[in-house]
Amino acid sequence: MAGLLWMMLAGLLFVAMTAVVKHVGAEVPAAQSAFLRFAMGLPLVLPMLWPLRRARPTGRQTGLLALRGLVHGFGVICWFFAMTRIPLAEVTAMNYLNPVYVTVMATLLLGERWETRRMVAVLAAFAGALLILRPGLRTVEWGHVAMIGASLGLGSGYLIAKRLSAEMSPSVIVGMLSVTVPLVLLPFALAVWVPVGAIELGWFALTAAFATAAHYAMTRAFAAAPLGVTQPATFLQLVWSVLLGAALFGERVDPFVILGGAVIMGAVTWLTLREAADRHAQEAEA
Repeated sequence: MAGLLWMMLAGLLFVAMTAVVKHVGAEVPAAQSAFLRFAMGLPLVLPMLWPLRRARPTGRQTGLLALRGLVHGFGVICWFFAMTRIPLAEVTAMNYLNPVYVTVMATLLLGERWETRRMVAVLAAFAGALLILRPGLRTVEWGHVAMIGASLGLGSGYLIAKRLSAEMSPSVIVGMLSVTVPLVLLPFALAVWVPVGAIELGWFALTAAFATAAHYAMTRAFAAAPLGVTQPATFLQLVWSVLLGAALFGERVDPFVILGGAVIMGAVTWLTLREAADRHAQEAEA
């Protein structure tokens, strides 16, 4: 129950962060919004920056850390752009595709085995995405294209982090991301910069607080319960998104978005549980 409640809280905080971004994003360009969100969040990750003083990354590791900052920054800009173009529920539903992209790229780039269950999960998730987009039956907005770019950028960053996790401490990897992403975003933000006041800065500080609290709650959820309990609870993010979108922004409830999100989430949950069960079986045999 504790793990379930922590994951429900994490989902609500992530959606609250998204709603604040959508509220402010109409007035501030996406690149500037993304930069301000990370810049305002730097004080919250200061404890993670201390290990960087002792880190001695190799040239290859430095290049991978820089590449991760670059692709993550690209993904964040796309995500912030999508926030201002399509409804909250559609952003949340399409965000469920991230693990699917990671699975495909891990097979293509890292040489991981392409098993039948992964293919089934990918095809099911793709069907869910088609339910959301419905090409030919509705207009596919630039926000939808941006969400695909966001998923590809963030998914690429996760793969790089996975490669580095065997060589470097998590604190160094997270701390370097917190440093490199603002540096990547800065020139794009300066190119479209508009004046912002104390109120807007306060909103961006709130997004950083929501994001930090959400990651903390998610970590507590993983520590308190197995994935079989916590993973399905992430689907509640779509419920919160539908409710907040309707209440705050007057967005209509699209049943195809809910259905597509459910299909994607179901595919991701099924794949996660199957692979976790296999890992436990292998550990038991060892």
